[in-house]
Amino acid sequence: MAAGNVNPFNLSDSEDEAEQRAEDGVHIEKSPSVGTQGPSSNNPFSPPADAEPPALLVSSTRTSPSVEGISVSVAAAAMTVALAETRVSVDVIAAQLIRDHYILTALEFHTELLESGRELPRLRDYFSNPGNFERQTGTPPACKEQGLGPGGPLNRAGSISTLDSLDFARYSDDGNRESDERVAESDTQERNKNYSSHPETQEPIRPLEKRALNFLVNEYLLKNEYKLSAITFSDENDDQDFELWDDVGLNIPKPPDLLQIYRNCGSALPSPRNTVDVAVGVESSELTGNYITQKSDLLQQQQTEVVEELEYQISLLNEEKQSLADYIKKLQSEIQSLRRTVSPPPHDQGSQPNPPSSTPPQPLLDNGQYLDIRGASEPDKPPTESTPPTQTISNPTHTSSQPHAKLKSRGTVVFDQPNRKLSPAFQQALLSFCKMSADSRLGAEVSRIADNEESVMLMLGRCLPHIVPNVLLAKREELIPLILCTACLHPEPKERDQLLHILFNLIKRPDDEQRQMILTGCVAFARHVGPTRVEAELLPQCWEQINHKYPERRLLVAEACGALAPYLPKEIRSSLVLSMLQQMLAEDKADMVREAVVKSLAIIMGYIDDPDKYSQGFELMLLSLGDPSERVVSAIHQVFIPAFAAWTTELGNLQTTLIPSLLARIEKLLKQGEHGLDEHKLHMFLSALQSLIPPLFSVVIQNAPFTHRVNLQGDIPPIEVTRFPRPASPLQDIATIVGSRETLSALLILYDYQLEHEGTTGWDSLLWVVNQLLPQLIDIVGRINVASTTCVHEFSRFFWRLCRTFGKIFTNTKVKPQFQEILRLSEENVDALTGNGILTKATVPIYATGVLTCYNQDEDRKLLVGFLEDVMTTLSLSHAPLDSLKASFVELGANPVYHELLLTVLWYGVVHTSALVRCTAARMFELLVKGVNETLVAQRVVPALITLSSDPEISVRISTIPAFGTIMETVTQKELLERVKMQLASFLEDPQYQDQHSLHMEIIKTFGRVGPNAEPRFRDEFVLPHLHKLALGNNIQATESKRIDIATQLFEAYSALSCCFISEELMVNHFLPGLRCLRTDMEQLSPEHEVILSSMIKEGEMKVENRGIGQAEGSVSIAASLVGEDAKTKFLSKMGQLTTSGAMLANVFQRKK
Repeated sequence: MAAGNVNPFNLSDSEDEAEQRAEDGVHIEKSPSVGTQGPSSNNPFSPPADAEPPALLVSSTRTSPSVEGISVSVAAAAMTVALAETRVSVDVIAAQLIRDHYILTALEFHTELLESGRELPRLRDYFSNPGNFERQTGTPPACKEQGLGPGGPLNRAGSISTLDSLDFARYSDDGNRESDERVAESDTQERNKNYSSHPETQEPIRPLEKRALNFLVNEYLLKNEYKLSAITFSDENDDQDFELWDDVGLNIPKPPDLLQIYRNCGSALPSPRNTVDVAVGVESSELTGNYITQKSDLLQQQQTEVVEELEYQISLLNEEKQSLADYIKKLQSEIQSLRRTVSPPPHDQGSQPNPPSSTPPQPLLDNGQYLDIRGASEPDKPPTESTPPTQTISNPTHTSSQPHAKLKSRGTVVFDQPNRKLSPAFQQALLSFCKMSADSRLGAEVSRIADNEESVMLMLGRCLPHIVPNVLLAKREELIPLILCTACLHPEPKERDQLLHILFNLIKRPDDEQRQMILTGCVAFARHVGPTRVEAELLPQCWEQINHKYPERRLLVAEACGALAPYLPKEIRSSLVLSMLQQMLAEDKADMVREAVVKSLAIIMGYIDDPDKYSQGFELMLLSLGDPSERVVSAIHQVFIPAFAAWTTELGNLQTTLIPSLLARIEKLLKQGEHGLDEHKLHMFLSALQSLIPPLFSVVIQNAPFTHRVNLQGDIPPIEVTRFPRPASPLQDIATIVGSRETLSALLILYDYQLEHEGTTGWDSLLWVVNQLLPQLIDIVGRINVASTTCVHEFSRFFWRLCRTFGKIFTNTKVKPQFQEILRLSEENVDALTGNGILTKATVPIYATGVLTCYNQDEDRKLLVGFLEDVMTTLSLSHAPLDSLKASFVELGANPVYHELLLTVLWYGVVHTSALVRCTAARMFELLVKGVNETLVAQRVVPALITLSSDPEISVRISTIPAFGTIMETVTQKELLERVKMQLASFLEDPQYQDQHSLHMEIIKTFGRVGPNAEPRFRDEFVLPHLHKLALGNNIQATESKRIDIATQLFEAYSALSCCFISEELMVNHFLPGLRCLRTDMEQLSPEHEVILSSMIKEGEMKVENRGIGQAEGSVSIAASLVGEDAKTKFLSKMGQLTTSGAMLANVFQRKK
């Protein structure tokens, strides 16, 4: 059986749709499910008890059932009762759902079968075939007269499609909305004959006319999927922009499209058609008996029950018939009274009434009441010859069934009669000079005035589609109230659908203000009409545009799904709308659309009440967190996660499922990332955990033992401004989560008292945090790479927000003891802590920067200083790596508030008795100098470094060189730079340091690092000359290993400095001589490096020559350009080994034998 085109959203109970269902009942193939079934029926295909019983009569009144219809119902019901005793297969159910056009139910059934692993071929083939959901043209009137009914082509449905099968690109922006007005076949043939018999002599087409027709033709081709033809047509008219009508050049609004022009060309108003009430039935002999069982006794009893039920239905229908008859009598009496009210006044005895044939009745196009002002064009007739012109009210074709559509009583309108004796023909001829036309569509609308609410709605429904295209785009939002009111009150579903389509397509690319106005109107519409019509009328408009080519239109759809969520049925909200938004989140390429989708999903999470959708919500959260757009990620933290957390809190899953799921993913990430951690995913999961801290604390205080003691009476002290971290959005404000700031304040007072005096016994939600969450987090912290600045920063911020949210008492009594137990820092255990590997992990910087910095009072600062001093001492004395201490200084040094504190810690190291601790302090100054202001550098840093530079231990003095170099790179005070320069000069020129190989290595390394960024004067007068001396001295170095080390560092330093501007004098006196000395070493140690050094020297000499003739400009970039590509490739392959280890460097520079 071919699937019909049925709109899954079209659930309204309009009279036309009921008649269509009745007609479908006539043409449907005969099966045991056909017929009326009472509430006692057990048929699995029967509709619910509150559903409308299927109509057996195709009649306009439908007030009485026919005998044939009842007999059919009895027989059909008997068969279905007998069938109920056998088990029905799922394929039969699927076939029945598709046959009865329960498309949404069939789609849900198909989804459930897929989830259970039992895919049904019938449903799979049906929903994967887009042809089942194609929009087709409506049945022409001629076909209707020939009895083509539902078997013929149906009007296309507004939104019959599935998310996985509908090809949205097949439709244009305006869709394929067919007009209800059709030109009769005879009129078309007559018009064609007239065209062929009277050919017009056309004038040559004008340029503006050609551009206008080109625009309309291109628009027609695009709307009807002739894309290749449209592209070819556009290429042939490359002088015209087909996107803008204004490019045509005509100073007129855009005309209708070609299809509308064709339909309106010579069309006449449709003639009325006679209607006949008919009743249909099915002979009992025609019914098949394949499913009737032989259990006659049981069948007889069941038939008796069915007959009793049908008799009860007949009595109800008779009562309804009687009430409708009374109502018709009442309406007829009102019509008579209205006619008497507007009847003409009595005339003279000699007056003659108009013959009935003189004023033929005009057929009306709808069921409204109108004041026909065309009577005003009739001549004023004298009393003896014609009736006086009074305002007459035309009769309706049928009486409206809505009580509010009653015609209001109007007084008689009487016009002054002239005392003249003109003939009626003369009067008519005279008035014909008043040019009035009622032949066109607009003239027909103007010539009659609606006189009640329903007629006004009908008139607006007809006129608005013609008004909207002619309103300026910038002012079209002014039409929104008119469109919405008409769509709310219009009685015809098709017209309402067209008006809502106009609303969503009102503006081509609506801006923020215009979208807000449309959404405001949609919400007002939803509040007025209720969830059923919102689902049937508004939601299809959203579905049609989820793949629109303009992102502003898709953005409107995404925002509308969220705005309409509170007004939709809960089943649709948690299934169809959720699926639509999920598709847009995964497929839409516009950041702003995905951001709006996330916010709408958050609203859905706030209204959803189906626990089975939790896993889908969690996957949506992870999908959004991985979005490449920052605005989407910001929306997920500000809106979605708080809403999702609120739902999981109601489900009781926050502590048992949601947070453990994120922690499990972090641990899995750490296991997989032993050779390279995916920092982006770690940040994604950790940021989600951080956004869950406010909901977690709300759960803790709302499920505490003291909640029954909350008293909001009396004076409640306000909450300190700095008590909680600043929330990212109002949804993360704990006061908003618990209800009010007064409630939160009262809970906090009891919370602090409970922690300080009464303990945590029986406080399950807090015990979970202390006994499960914190130990797992601390374990994770110990496994991350301490060298990863990003990971350290992320975990530090997480612990900082956790401790600030849970309060100082919780931090001091629950968090700090767990860290201290792991770190085990004490002076007496320094020697024993040599093997304490935890001190080299990320636990140290995260505890120092995430926990100890939460509060900034004196005791807190003292605790932080003591911890850092102990770590520095312990790591130095145990010869452990300093990475954890460096990470702590880098993280704390980013905040100027802690600069004084860090200098205090370093001064402790400067005056320490152990040279190892003093060396560590000297190296820490290098990290601190970059962020400290120059005043502190001059007052605190340089004096400490000068003190260390005169230390008895040579290793301590060497450790100060990187810090001095960093000062030369970052400080601008000349006096300070001179002091540092003098100290470095003492290292290079003092005879006691001439044989200090490690000192020379440190200085050359520092020069290569800071030289390109240092002050040019310092580089020219100090760095380059001393590098030249060191290179010259290395030529006479007797120890080969030392010579290799110095040559390596010199090569790296010269490579870095070659990018700087070097004057001709320095190039000749220091740079090139230093390179030649280095080349001498490389000739003996590494011929590969000798090749590139020769190229650098040659290019430097060329630069000098070019400057001599005035052609040199810019900086000298020596290392970047080489003479031969082969030599460059060979050198770079060797350079890859230079960054590995000293042992490998020795092999690289080993003299060939």
